[in-house]
Amino acid sequence: MPRAEHGEPDEPAGRFADDLIGLDPHDPETKEFAAHLDRMERCDSRATVEGMLHGVGEFAHSANRLRGQRRLLAVLVVALILFGVGFTVWNVLVYVFAS
Repeated sequence: MPRAEHGEPDEPAGRFADDLIGLDPHDPETKEFAAHLDRMERCDSRATVEGMLHGVGEFAHSANRLRGQRRLLAVLVVALILFGVGFTVWNVLVYVFAS
C-alpha cells in the first residue's frame, strides 16, 4: 500500500532523492532546496558569452530573493559595476574626441 494513503509524504523521486528523504516533495521550501542543489552541481561553461550571461541571470534571480542588508549589498555591487562601466565609457569618449 502506498505511503501517501496513510498520510505520509511520498518518497522523493529524481536526481536528489537520497538528499530529500523524509521531506515533503510538495513543500515549496523542499522544491527550493532541490533547485539549490541543482545549481550547486551544475557545471556551465563560464568561458562563453552565453555562460557569462547565464551567471548574470543567476545573480539577478538570487538578488531578487534577498531581503534586508543582503539585498542592499547586492544593489550596491550592481551600482558599483555600473559606475565602473560608465566611467570607462566616459574616459573612452573623452580620449576619442580629444585626439
